[in-house]
Amino acid sequence: MQYDALKTFITLVEVNNFTKASEILHISQPSVSLHIKNLEREFQTTLFIRSPKSVQITPTGEILYKRAKQMLAIAEAAKEDILTYHHEIQGTLVVGASFTIGEYILPPIIASLQQQFPQLELQVIIGNTKEIIQYTKLLQVDIGLIEGQAHDHELIIHPFMQDELFIVSASNHPLAKVPTITVADLQQQNWVAREDGSGTRYYLDHLFRANGLQVRSLLTISSNQGVKESVIQGLGLSLLSASVIERELKNNDIKILPLEDQHFTRTFSYLYSPTMKNKRNVDTLIEALLKKA
Repeated sequence: MQYDALKTFITLVEVNNFTKASEILHISQPSVSLHIKNLEREFQTTLFIRSPKSVQITPTGEILYKRAKQMLAIAEAAKEDILTYHHEIQGTLVVGASFTIGEYILPPIIASLQQQFPQLELQVIIGNTKEIIQYTKLLQVDIGLIEGQAHDHELIIHPFMQDELFIVSASNHPLAKVPTITVADLQQQNWVAREDGSGTRYYLDHLFRANGLQVRSLLTISSNQGVKESVIQGLGLSLLSASVIERELKNNDIKILPLEDQHFTRTFSYLYSPTMKNKRNVDTLIEALLKKA
C-alpha cells in the first residue's frame, strides 16, 4: 500500500471531486484515478460510486478513510520522531481550539512557540467545543483545546487550566448598581448567549436549570465578540469567561454582577487521538500550555 495513493484517496473523499483533488495534489486527473483503482484492486472493493456529476463514497470507502487518516498520522509521527532525533522541532502542527481559548488564551502561546521554533509551521482552527472534539476524532487537527466537559473513549483528555465565568451586564444596566445580586434579580431578564455546542453555552444553560431561571428573551450569537458587543449595547445579560471580558472591564464597558453565594469555574482541557501520543510537536504545545497554566 502506497503513501501517495492513500493521500490521494483522503483528498478525494474530502473535496469530493477528481479535478479539485488533482489540483490540490498537483498531479494529473488520470493519476488520481489510477491511485484509486490501485487501492480498490488491493482491497478488492469499490471505494467510490462514480457518476458524471458526482463522486459518492461507499461504506467500505468510509472504513478505509478512517484508517487511512490514522495511517498517515502515524507516518507523520514517524517523520516527527526522526526530526526529534536530530534535535529539531519543525514541520506542521494543526491546533483546534474552542473560541475562548483560541481567541484569548492561545495567541501568546503561539507567539512564544514561533519565537522558539521558527521552523515549526502552526495552523489554528477555531470552532465550538463540540466541533473541536469532532475535528480531533477525525484527525483533522493534531490536538484540540476545549472548554467544558468531554468524555470520549477514542481520545486522550487532560485538564490544563482553570477558568472563571462571570455574569455580566452593560455598565448602565440597573443591576450594575447593586453590590450583590440574587437569583430573584435574574428572573425574567434578557440574555445573550453563545450557540449550542459551545462550552460557555453549556455553563449558561446549567445556570438557568440549577437556579430555575425564567428567561424573558435569549439572543444567540456564535462569537464571543458578538456576545460582548450585544451586552454593551444593553441587549441582555450574559455569562462570560474572565479572559474574554478583561479589556471591557478596564474600559468600564461591562460590569460583573456578583451572584450571592455562587461562583462559576470550569476546566480547560487538551485532547488528542492515541495516534498522536508522543508526537514531538504535540508534546511541545502541551508543555507550553502547562507553563501558561
